Amino acid sequence: MTSIQFSSVLLEKNSRSLSYPSLYCRATGDVVEDKIDGAWLLYDKGTYDFSTYFNSLSVQKLQHYTRATKYVLHLELKGAGLTVQQTKGGVFSAHPEPVGEPRALPANDEWQTMDIDLHIDHDAVIVGFIIETEGRVALRNSYYALEVEGDLRPVELALATTTFKKESYIKRNIGLIKGNILAGTDDIAKHFHMYVIDNGRTLDVDELSDEHVTIRPNENVGGAGGFTRGMLEAMGQKTPATHVLLMDDDVAVSPESIKRTYNLLRILKDEYADAMISGAMLNYEIGEDQWEDSGYMSDAGAFRPAKPPLRLTQFEDVVYNEAFKIPKDIRPEQRYSAWWYCCIPTEVIREEGLPLPLFVRCDDGEYGTRCRRELITMNGLCIWHMAFNLRYNAAVERYQTTRNTMIAQCTTGFAKRSDFLQELHHNVVLELKKFAYANAELCLDAFEDFLKGPKFIAQPGAAEESFMRANRNKEALVSFDELQQQAESLHIDGFDVSQITRQLVDGDRPRTISQRLQDYVTDNGQRLMKTEGRGYAVIPMIGWVYPAGVIRGKKYLIVIDWYSKRGAIRTKDVDAYKRIARRYSRDLRYYKRNIDRLRTEYAAARDELTSVAYWKHYLQMD
Repeated sequence: MTSIQFSSVLLEKNSRSLSYPSLYCRATGDVVEDKIDGAWLLYDKGTYDFSTYFNSLSVQKLQHYTRATKYVLHLELKGAGLTVQQTKGGVFSAHPEPVGEPRALPANDEWQTMDIDLHIDHDAVIVGFIIETEGRVALRNSYYALEVEGDLRPVELALATTTFKKESYIKRNIGLIKGNILAGTDDIAKHFHMYVIDNGRTLDVDELSDEHVTIRPNENVGGAGGFTRGMLEAMGQKTPATHVLLMDDDVAVSPESIKRTYNLLRILKDEYADAMISGAMLNYEIGEDQWEDSGYMSDAGAFRPAKPPLRLTQFEDVVYNEAFKIPKDIRPEQRYSAWWYCCIPTEVIREEGLPLPLFVRCDDGEYGTRCRRELITMNGLCIWHMAFNLRYNAAVERYQTTRNTMIAQCTTGFAKRSDFLQELHHNVVLELKKFAYANAELCLDAFEDFLKGPKFIAQPGAAEESFMRANRNKEALVSFDELQQQAESLHIDGFDVSQITRQLVDGDRPRTISQRLQDYVTDNGQRLMKTEGRGYAVIPMIGWVYPAGVIRGKKYLIVIDWYSKRGAIRTKDVDAYKRIARRYSRDLRYYKRNIDRLRTEYAAARDELTSVAYWKHYLQMD
């Protein structure tokens, strides 16, 4: 048997731990950092429950995926008298359930150690512990240890993050890695390297680099190119990496998540040695909310989270998160792990090839479904990322997503069950109904670039230029002051931006069956029964929203991005509608005549587009 310190009892001091302390410890007293000796103070007499997202132990998954045979809680404590009670969470547990008898520790001003063998029964999904104190208690160097059958796997972990002019985020994350992983005494410090692929070429290489951190200036090749550069660097280092952890730049991460990922890799069963570790996305603005913990492609051609939204300060959601079984209607070949936090064995990369040159969007979805490896998720493995609805970009969602999903499906068989042509139709019609003519044309720009075949996307620089073009051509938003001026110049009576509220922006009204039918047939009065429209409506800027009741019959639609305090005015234009509809019809005719040829050409280009030689030339590494 081999022993491993798997996960530390984690307490942190940052904006998320201060705003959402129940991610770490649910307490009736304060938990305060003692900067003198590096301990944490359970400050008052009370109850301190560590059966939480970060401090429970996911025993059900550890038993399934790893060779762990025994689980031990190690605590170092001093101060007032206390008791420690093991807890568990079963599939129907609403609250932590006590297991066995509590262990008492008398008051002592010297550090005392407790090692508690944890009892794991067939019902346990997670286990944790509760400390009841009679007064102030200090806690340090505490962790869960596992006994493991056989030897620990040798792991060389490379972290690859790609960045484009987000210096504040990346410098903070480099500091966290250096201070909490590379400066430590844990085994990971000897088997870890961080690559920062700087697509914006704005970072100071000499200032930030050292023997364990490499800043690599790179061409602006998007996330796909940046992460591919990270993969190549990891596989080509002096001691080749066994795994590469891909992580977005504009995220907040706890170094403990990376340490747990490393430890998990060392104890996997043989049948899961090629699994991918998928980290969850928590909401950067609302730090307790989980948005996605692995995803899938729907049959309709949309990216979807595999789990429902969860609030991870709630004990029942912490258990649910670990006990969740992927529904059978989500096929394995449709699932993926997003690259905000995804750990991939380099042997899998050698077997399956490198990513496609898609710049941004769908690169992670395509790669995950192509590899079709087990996706392991676990409480405490996560990042915090800005929520999707707060960073909507039509150049990404209408151009990149449309083009890349079609290219990926034809090239590598990505999401074979998904109907991306139907998704294109839905998005074009939706944007036209909302008078978003520029964004509807982005969909067609994407479709037409797909129809050009693989030679277009294979050209170095083409992916960047097409994305820059999409950003130039998307609907332009203006400040609220300018928006008010535009409304006045158009003589839109009654619009006062100072009176706009989120309630108004997000509102809708019901429609009768006949009204629904009329809107469907006429695309909001732009074909067959054409109408000029009257008045205005205020709607959200986000593209996938369809406030059908408020937009029907209007001449102007005023779109609002409340988060950035910007907006735009759309004017109904039947001539623009007709022009775009004709263009769309022409594109569909070309698609139907040429799709068989395109599928053959894209499939034939797969080996080249995913090869090391191609990517080294693309990235100017040769």
